[in-house]
Formats: sequence, structure tokens, C-alpha cells
Amino acid sequence: MISQGKFEVLTYRKDSYRFGININLCLLKGLLVTLFVLWTFLSAHAEAPVSDTPILLAVAPVSDQPEIDAPNADEGETEQWSIHGQSTYIVQQKNNFNSPYYGQNSLLNKSEGGGGKSYTFSATAFLGARLWEGAEVYWNPEMFEGTPFNGQLVGLGGFQNGELQKGSYAPPIYYTARAFIRQTFGLGGGKEHIEGAPNQLAGNVDKNRLVVSYGKFATLDFFDQNSYSHDPRTQFQNFAIFSMGAYSYAADSKGYTYGVVAEWYQEDWILKMARLAMPTIPNTAQLDYSLTQDYGNQIELTHEHELWGKAGAVRALYYQQHAFMGNYQSAVDIAQQTNSTPDITNTRLAAQSSWGYGLNFEQSISEDIGVFGRWSWNPGNSETQTVDISRSLSGGVSIKGASWSRPNDCVGLGFAVNGIAPIQRTYLQLGGMSPFIGDGNLSYKTEQILETFYSAKVYKELYISADYQRIANPAYNSARGPVNFFGLRAHIEM
Repeated sequence: MISQGKFEVLTYRKDSYRFGININLCLLKGLLVTLFVLWTFLSAHAEAPVSDTPILLAVAPVSDQPEIDAPNADEGETEQWSIHGQSTYIVQQKNNFNSPYYGQNSLLNKSEGGGGKSYTFSATAFLGARLWEGAEVYWNPEMFEGTPFNGQLVGLGGFQNGELQKGSYAPPIYYTARAFIRQTFGLGGGKEHIEGAPNQLAGNVDKNRLVVSYGKFATLDFFDQNSYSHDPRTQFQNFAIFSMGAYSYAADSKGYTYGVVAEWYQEDWILKMARLAMPTIPNTAQLDYSLTQDYGNQIELTHEHELWGKAGAVRALYYQQHAFMGNYQSAVDIAQQTNSTPDITNTRLAAQSSWGYGLNFEQSISEDIGVFGRWSWNPGNSETQTVDISRSLSGGVSIKGASWSRPNDCVGLGFAVNGIAPIQRTYLQLGGMSPFIGDGNLSYKTEQILETFYSAKVYKELYISADYQRIANPAYNSARGPVNFFGLRAHIEM
């Protein structure tokens, strides 16, 4: 989920703003040096080699299909504990764009009061240990600092920086991102070795198995996985490209949830089911830990395959929500009866239900090239828990740099086309404000996103990326935009 509303963001004069940016860069340099020293030490003393698996903030994989050796590999080393870490700094700038009018939840130009720059800075530790046979426990302390362009996260359907789902915080905040236990039950089928990674201890498991996880984590740690587009820290950064745009998954205002997830691995199939806590009020921090009033259920089926000798996977997801949410139709009806501007927050009178589905595929074309695609849909009748998207189509290609002698580099090109339901369009045309968008009027057209990036491995586990995004019809309004975003990303992991 994305945090929106009132933020504690400091306002600086021009010179002070430059000073603040310099401080952030100094913090980044210091943390990068610290992590590098720690990585060097642990590389010499760790029980197992560090994985190159990408790490992300609220979407870091804690499960999915783990990295394994060859199907008939001998049993390998078993880790009793592990320590991993990451730090990511993203800074973005946007151009001045066509804006004949704007509203309370519009993306703003500088002349309209919007900031010209946005940044995020995160650091996470991934700590894990074995408890008893098949049981593991994990804890992820985390730090986050950042601010959106407007000082609040509004004005787009597909937001341009996946790290901004933590909201706006300056100075930084510290919290527990994840704390959960995992129990694996073997079901036969032979043994396979899982390599060590963040929130994954190296060890030997049955190929067919049942895995149950309980505690605090992120919904996207388990669902909507994709090898080529799932990590805004190392891959695509736009919400509608690295995830299903219309997947209104359970999450608090920092992007995390609480609950239980069951995963059944059987040959080439993976079945996942979960009940996860939702906020007691949309887009806030307080979750319903009872899992009985405000909750989300989801089920996802994955089939892994080979096509012309190349690995691929297809996933189908269905989710259902029951929570305290406002209703767009009720808000429009009240506004028409009272001759007033619709306000969806006035319709939070009782718990409501919603649902949605999504399809997700990935396919390797060669050793260095892979393609991906997603389609997702929800009825758009109630407040969102993530972003204001009711239907979304996205896809793209990811290419490793082996052909130009940079095997650890990666270039990506992706797109997304987002839409909203007819009742949401009516609500916005009448001047209503949704959780994240609202220009005061609406000339509806689908939001169209293009993103490309180049990620270069510059030293050991330090990656520097350049990113460009072009968003036409921001917040589904053809009267505004297009907007161009230019960004730089520094990412280090150990």
C-alpha cells in the first residue's frame, strides 16, 4: 500500500534544499562504505556464498520458487543462520508539462507548487536462523527516508518509484519490516538444494513440499512474482510494470501486512493461498490483526514449463477483500441528491467486499533475454488499498549485457496501459478526490506508461542505474501531460 495524506515534510529555501540533498548524499556514501566493509568481512566468514538474488523493500521475495541446483544434484551445505543486507538510493526529476488546471490530488509543476525532485533512501538487514527440523525464523529491521514530488504521493495511477510506497518521511524512520516464521513439511519426490539468499537459508528440501509462513511480511513477497520485473531496486521502478497494477493487495501504509501463507510445491506446479490483514481504515498503518473483520484472501496457481527448451512460467491469481472501505457509487448518489461534490470518505459506513484477478507470465528467449507480461482487473467500486488502477496491461523485455561484454549489466524496456472503472470516472468528473488522484475535472483517457533503464554493475555488489519514464494522460486525464521522469539509482547488497 501507499501512504497518502498529511506528511511531515520540511520546506526548505533554495540554499537549504541543496544543503539537505548534500546531507542525503553523505548519508548514502557512508552507508555504502559501511555495507561494503561488512560485506567484505562476511564474505570471508559466511557459512555459504551470498546469492545474487535481487532484494526489494516491500516486495522482497521471501519464498516463491527458491533458487535450486540441478534436479538430481547432491545434497549441499546447510546454513544454520544468515545475514544479508541492502541499501538503495533513488533520485528522480520531472519536466514541466502541460497543465491547464489542477486539483488537490494532481501531480504539480514547479509553478503550481510541486517539487522538481523526489528521492528515496532505504537500508534493510535480512537476518535468519534455523529453529528445529524444517523451521526457520526471519527478522528484517529497516530504515527509510524519502519524499514524493508534491510532498505527498498523488497525481498518477502508476507511480514512478516503487520505493515511494513507504510514504514521505524526512528525517528517516526505523521499523521492523518483516518478522515471521516458516515451517516446511517434506512430501517426497527426491531432494533438491536451495541456495542461500535474503530470507532464505541454504539447505536441502523435498522437491514436493508444503511451506507455511506466519507473521509480518509483504504480500508481494509471495504473490505476483516474476523473474524479469518484480524488484524496483534492481529492475523496473513503475508500480504498474513491476507488479499487477490492478492488484489491490493487503498492506499497511508502509507496504507490509500480517497473516498466514501456505505454499504447495508439486512437480511443475505451485499453489499458494493466504489470509492477510488489511488496515482498519484504508491507507493507514493500523492493521486488523484478528484477521476476521478487515482481511484479504488470495489464491495463486503457477505452472513452470519449458518452451523450445527455454524456461518459463504462467501464473493465475484471484483475490477477495472484506474491509472498511468507501464506495464510489454511494458517493456519487449522495452528491447528486445533495447537489454537492462527491466524497468517498463519507461512505465508510460498513464493511464492504471487493475482488479481482490477474494473469502473469515470463518466458526466457535465450540465456540473456527474457520477456514478461501481466493483465489485472478489479471492479473499481471501492477505495483502493494500493494504487488507483482498476485494469492494467503491462509487459516488456529484459536483456543481460553478455553480448557487449558486460554480463552483469541489464537493460529493460517496458510499458503499461492503465484504466479505471466507469463509476470512478464519473466520480472524478464531478470533482471528487480518490485516495491518490483528483484534478477537479476529468477528460478520461487511459494512462500510458513507457519505461526503460540500464543497470550497470560498477564494483562487486554495487549497481548504478539510469531510468527514464514517459507517462501520457497522468491520472487518466488527457488534458494534462505527458510527463517525463529522469532518475538515477544506486543499489548495494551483501
